[in-house]
Amino acid sequence: MARIYTVQSSAAEIAERFAADAPPGLSVPRECTEGEPGLVVFERGGVRHLRSMTWGFPRLTREMDLRGEMPDRVGMVSDLTNPMWDKLVVEPRYRCLIPITSFANPDGVEGKKIRTWFSVKDTPLMAWAGFCRTTNEFGPVFAGMTMEANAAVMPYNERMPVLLGREEWERWLHGTIQDVIGFQFRAPIAADRMEITPTKHGWRSGVVPDMRAGELIQASAPLRL
Repeated sequence: MARIYTVQSSAAEIAERFAADAPPGLSVPRECTEGEPGLVVFERGGVRHLRSMTWGFPRLTREMDLRGEMPDRVGMVSDLTNPMWDKLVVEPRYRCLIPITSFANPDGVEGKKIRTWFSVKDTPLMAWAGFCRTTNEFGPVFAGMTMEANAAVMPYNERMPVLLGREEWERWLHGTIQDVIGFQFRAPIAADRMEITPTKHGWRSGVVPDMRAGELIQASAPLRL
């Protein structure tokens, strides 16, 4: 999947949906892009917490280090056997739920890509299976796990988020590595459950769908609650 998604709920609504506590004044970014803040739900001591973290784990290869480069970011987990993830994904304490309303994929010709949005019908707030931890390089960060796309998404991208049903949240947060593997390699959500919203807005336009108002607005505009 591409590295843009949106959340169309207030912090209070998200906290209620996920039965999580939230600090006062928590901001909900309307547009979430890699390297920028997003909200995640994680569990400690049997209590769920809603917090802001930046999207993308640090990645510094040996070649990058030798060239004196700074770490870049990896925001999606597609290969569980990659050494970057092989220890992290085994530990349930690093699991999280990423609240998400819809995600975007680019469409059109190179240099003139536009945004096409994907959501699930009658599900204004979903949970994307994710991982989070505190890093030395970027502080608290998160990444989302991807899977093979369904027939609705496939024409735009071969990958899509691993979307969890509410009845699956506990198993994701507390399950074994076999559960994690099972979530990634199961069949994706049915294509006929997807809502596709094509637009004429450029990939870097910052325009996101306002699911409540049924219109497109700038990502910097405040939520209408």
